[in-house]
Amino acid sequence: MPRIAHPAFAIPGAMDSLVALSKASKAVPGLPLALLELMHLRASQINGDGNNVNLHPRLARAAGETSEDRIISVASWRNTPWFTEPERAALALTDAVTRLDDRADPVPDEVWNEARRHYDEPVLAAMVLSLGLVNLWNRLHVATGQVFDPAR
Repeated sequence: MPRIAHPAFAIPGAMDSLVALSKASKAVPGLPLALLELMHLRASQINGDGNNVNLHPRLARAAGETSEDRIISVASWRNTPWFTEPERAALALTDAVTRLDDRADPVPDEVWNEARRHYDEPVLAAMVLSLGLVNLWNRLHVATGQVFDPAR
């Protein structure tokens, strides 16, 4: 049972703002939406958000992801053959942005520069914005005890 109502619905206008931010980041030309959903899945796995771990595989499929192997193995992306160099760079960025407190240099130049090698500034900006947003969703869900409802 959730501790409180979902904060995004409890505060007038909050959900509209979060949805607008999501739409803006996803509208950037050249941003691979299926990859973005895999990035969201990875962040949600790290943060232990059961709601989004269940949601983002479906959204990845809807965005064009056709490989169940990729969806299943995103948690161990470093040790699988399913991801390209650009996708690995995006997933490394996901790990770094999500685990800010795990090291002195949370997003090392090596991680950033590898992502920069594969994506232009607007796509990187959209990725970082979107990662910030999925991490916010994860924190809202976990902090307030929002439980995945398979009936949704």
